[in-house]
Amino acid sequence: MKEQFADIEMLRYRLKGFEKLSLSQKLYIYYLSKAALAGRDITFNQHCKVNLAVRRLLENVWLSYKGDRDSEDFKAFEVYLKRVWFSNGIHHHYGMEKFDPGFSREWLETVIPSLPSKPSAELLDVIFNPDILRKRVSKEDGVDLIKASACGFYENVTQQEVEGYYGEMSRVYTQHRNGDKCEKPSFGLNSTLVKSPTGEIKEEVWCIDNGGRYARELSQVCDYLNLAKEYAENDKQKRLIEILIDYYHTGSLEAFDEYCKLWVTEREGETDFINGFIEVYGDPLGYKGTWEALVEYVDHEATMKTRLIADNAQWFEDNSPVDRRFKKPVVKGVSARVICAAMLGGDEYPATAIGINLPNADWIREQYGSKSISISNVIAAYNEAAKGSPMKREFTCDEDMISLIDRYADDCDSLHTDLHECLGHGSGQLMPGVATDALKNYFSTIEEARADLFGLYYCADEKMVELGLLPDMEAHKSMYYTYILNGLMTQLVRIKLGDDIEEDHMRNRALIARWAADLGGNAVIEKYRSESKTFVRINDFGRLRQIFAFQLAEIQRIKSEGDYDAAKELIEKYAVKIDKDLHQEILERYRKLNIAPYKGFINPRLSLVMDENGAVADVAVDYTESYTDQMLRYGRGDY
Repeated sequence: MKEQFADIEMLRYRLKGFEKLSLSQKLYIYYLSKAALAGRDITFNQHCKVNLAVRRLLENVWLSYKGDRDSEDFKAFEVYLKRVWFSNGIHHHYGMEKFDPGFSREWLETVIPSLPSKPSAELLDVIFNPDILRKRVSKEDGVDLIKASACGFYENVTQQEVEGYYGEMSRVYTQHRNGDKCEKPSFGLNSTLVKSPTGEIKEEVWCIDNGGRYARELSQVCDYLNLAKEYAENDKQKRLIEILIDYYHTGSLEAFDEYCKLWVTEREGETDFINGFIEVYGDPLGYKGTWEALVEYVDHEATMKTRLIADNAQWFEDNSPVDRRFKKPVVKGVSARVICAAMLGGDEYPATAIGINLPNADWIREQYGSKSISISNVIAAYNEAAKGSPMKREFTCDEDMISLIDRYADDCDSLHTDLHECLGHGSGQLMPGVATDALKNYFSTIEEARADLFGLYYCADEKMVELGLLPDMEAHKSMYYTYILNGLMTQLVRIKLGDDIEEDHMRNRALIARWAADLGGNAVIEKYRSESKTFVRINDFGRLRQIFAFQLAEIQRIKSEGDYDAAKELIEKYAVKIDKDLHQEILERYRKLNIAPYKGFINPRLSLVMDENGAVADVAVDYTESYTDQMLRYGRGDY
């Protein structure tokens, strides 16, 4: 049964081929899955320091309420609770703005006396006052991004203090290494930066030992990792888990780097996992890693195409339109797989990526390579949900283009994801002396634009047909059209009228599409009106590819040279502000379609099956648990 609330539709992903895995592989996945879920409270707290208190209050109301559950206040309360669950907190998972509860404070205050514990007035103020903790991550130019952001990575510090603290840490490290910056740890990745009342600034590391933050949650993660280790497929996987556990105990970034180096070279196992403080999109300055987890196993049939891409990585690098100074002379260790997700956790749940490329450290990529995955069962669930959607016909009035999209969209979307993750993020190199954090708050948008442009440029290359990755040279046109349409118009359905674009992936798409329209003019990309509606037409696909080549070359230059001013100029010009009249039109057209712009997933529930002697005989997969039951179960710590 379909479940939809607010702007969210909940989906399920299926564990295709799980039954064919060995019992040992299933048990490895089973315990890794528990480890993937055990860090959930970390993500809530990282998103905002009040999130756990709000969630527990809301869950107590849900469980204790004896009044009319059909009342307007309770219905609004239910939607608010589901949104908080979905976003791991009180801010929208994509737009970053704080939710309007939709129910009154007075109603909630009538419920509070029946609760097992009473919330503070300050907590209620957070829920109901829109000006308190207004945005989880602010990217607004000209403000102190730390003070303007509600994320839980910093306490009582300013943006200037944060940049100064980590700038000095990097300078001392580089000086100690006689100018060698190639193996610099990801400073700040796993800590909260705090200023005491006496003015001392220090890191509180996220670790188990010495009273570290999140010690309780990380101890439970490690307990499950230890159980998983007994079922690892090879010695390298066992060693990986040992290093990860050591990292969680000590908080040593050097240990994390050792883990990343070993993880990227472990390619023999059928199963794999991501578990840790990894992506930095949740930090306005891009230092802090949000906790996330993913458990996976190989989809062999679908992996054949991605291996073609990985096997030709050097060709792609050599033929890229960027300046040769910024190209890697030798591309090392690129591996690509299509996988089935077995469990989503932390910042990968309930909303998840469809592709991932790790590790993030440029020097590890250059020396040891990278792993790229596309998540086939998640993509399949998205594609199934999109069938019959009225979105395409509402925003595309060209029947020939609709036909192209129907014929090629799935193949092109999958290829673009593979090129983006497998090669785009791993391409290029920094110039000597350029710090990885040189682009500061603009880094993530530039990095996503770089990977997207890499995929866009090569989707139209004859090499794609030669390798059998696309059927013919017409296919890329559907990708070019849908990408430009999304960047110029349709992604705006995810933003409230009057707001700016904040999220890095959305900024990236707006940057590419608007910049391309500016460069090409109507001769390339034309916005036109028909029956009082705005549409987009691409008049010259060949010229558009040349524009993508130019954009890729410039974006790579900006990253390679650490050109902060150029990054700022491009992003502020093309990727932030929204034409209000166009935005209002798009929202009105979309509202009539009655579809949700965001999708998320309910995890399958894994359980042990015992034989008559009390020994484990199998791992069962259940898809029947409801969204609410799953969230309440996780809230009890039952993973």
